[in-house]
Amino acid sequence: MIRAGVGAIVLLAVLAGAACGSTAGPAVPPSKTPPVSPITPSASPLAEAAGQREITPPKHGSVRVVRTLTTGLDVPWGMALMPGGKTLLVTTRDDAKVHRVDLATGHTWLVGRIPGVVSNVAEGGEAGLLGIALSPDFATDYRLYLYYSTAHDNRIAWTVFDEHRKSGHQLGALHVIKRGIPHGVHHNGGRIAFGPDGMLYAGTGESEVPSLAQNLHSLGGKVLRMTPAGKPAPGNPFKHSVVYSYGHRNVEGLAFDPDGRLWASEFGDRAYDELNLIKAGHDYGWPATQGRTKNPRYTSPVAQWGTEVDSPSGIAYAGGSIWMAALKGERLYRIPLNGAHVEAKPHAFLVGRFGRLRSVLALGPHTIVVSTSNRDGRTTPRAGDDKLIVLHVT
Repeated sequence: MIRAGVGAIVLLAVLAGAACGSTAGPAVPPSKTPPVSPITPSASPLAEAAGQREITPPKHGSVRVVRTLTTGLDVPWGMALMPGGKTLLVTTRDDAKVHRVDLATGHTWLVGRIPGVVSNVAEGGEAGLLGIALSPDFATDYRLYLYYSTAHDNRIAWTVFDEHRKSGHQLGALHVIKRGIPHGVHHNGGRIAFGPDGMLYAGTGESEVPSLAQNLHSLGGKVLRMTPAGKPAPGNPFKHSVVYSYGHRNVEGLAFDPDGRLWASEFGDRAYDELNLIKAGHDYGWPATQGRTKNPRYTSPVAQWGTEVDSPSGIAYAGGSIWMAALKGERLYRIPLNGAHVEAKPHAFLVGRFGRLRSVLALGPHTIVVSTSNRDGRTTPRAGDDKLIVLHVT
């Protein structure tokens, strides 16, 4: 969402904390997913300066803009924190590039470009280079996982990152682990994340073919769970399948809380956008329902919004809440949690201030980065778009 630079001292705090460096443990059934290890900031004098102490948030929470980190990005879509907490990797959708951003200075440089990626922004579409995730064993295997669109499908692949090579040429060959994810002008999903169980999760869309969401033989309209090699993960609810949950319209946000629960944002169809708590084998109702339902066949969202004030993409967990970026709604939502439940009414921040918001990444318990998406063909770009912005949140 933003790219600028400056002010080292406020954010390194950002920390050593972030959860990039977890190591994959033994695979376990989804119902017994182990809790995420708590984030432990490094002993740095910057941590206190960056506001990383636990505090009691006000009733509706608070958001303070720390700074614009970087500017001039072409629809930043996926973000991942590098081990050590000093730099980010960021994908840009329409030019198929992976960038590295220094959190202290905002300096941004090109890591590489992904071949074979097809963007359909000229058609008003949503395809291109989308999600990014670091291998749980990144410290030893240096693998980046990417979700991207080709002319015919959406795919997930890994590539090796070599920071010792020349800038712009630091990525190796692509190794596709999952192909055949339905592709369309819209509803391509695209978010990927490694869970505390070491498995790779992916949110997909039904590519504007609603019936695919209920078809367990299709990868569209699902949350997928797979091994790092792309195989069905042990304990999945459907035999020999990577499908974890189904009945989704378009999932563009995934986040794990400290207890290992998986949350997902979902685009509705002119009625209700959703925040869902994802459970193995559950049907979330699309296209039969959207929003809350009394039909026991379907799992209702834990929170819902009108589509005119939301259109949710990325989400992140920080400070006891899910933080959700809204595209059409041009705002950032705080959804406070109490275990598996929403504790209080969601509250909106930054309404209209930065335009369309696409992704959210937690850097620490009270620090997040959000990205704008004003160059995605849906609005008039503002000066400096697109940007990454650092926020202090409670």
